[in-house]
Amino acid sequence: MSDAQTPRPEDFKISPESQGSPEERLASASPAPGEAGAGEAASNPAEEIARLRAELAEAQEQVVRAQAELENFRKRTYRQAEQDRKYAILPIVRDFLPAFDNLDRAIASAEQHEQAAGLLEGVKMVSDQLLAVLSKYDCRPIEAAGETFDPNHHEALAHQPSDEHPAGAVLGVVQRGYQLHDRVIRPAQVFVSSGPASSPEEPE
Repeated sequence: MSDAQTPRPEDFKISPESQGSPEERLASASPAPGEAGAGEAASNPAEEIARLRAELAEAQEQVVRAQAELENFRKRTYRQAEQDRKYAILPIVRDFLPAFDNLDRAIASAEQHEQAAGLLEGVKMVSDQLLAVLSKYDCRPIEAAGETFDPNHHEALAHQPSDEHPAGAVLGVVQRGYQLHDRVIRPAQVFVSSGPASSPEEPE
């Protein structure tokens, strides 16, 4: 037998990689977790870009919604503040209505007595001054006498026949109404025409 066919001791040496337990050899053969993740992330850049773009779009949408809600809140707050300012004197005017009614009654009573002409002039002057102050705040009496009945501004106490006024016309005012800007503080209490009185039919 030649030397080439004869086994040598060097042929039976164990390499360093084959030494150790089976678990150690398996661990050395498997890639590290970080290396595997990096490889997967690097192998799917398109998916990562798509995910980031979706997150960015969602964040931008949330910002737009938050800005819209803030703008709506600002507008509501401004409108509420404007309404509060516009109708701030409403409680005061309501408290003064009985005083205005008494002035109207005093004027109506004085007009029926000639000897009260001086008193009538003074009461009318006070009434006109008070109405002038109210008009500065766009508070004014509601027009009623001779107007067409408006349920938004008038309160009908009764209907009366009238040959001079068409049906639905205001015949007289019992209590004057007032409004502040476009809001009715108190409707005017009125009598309303029901039209000409029906005459009884004559027998044939």
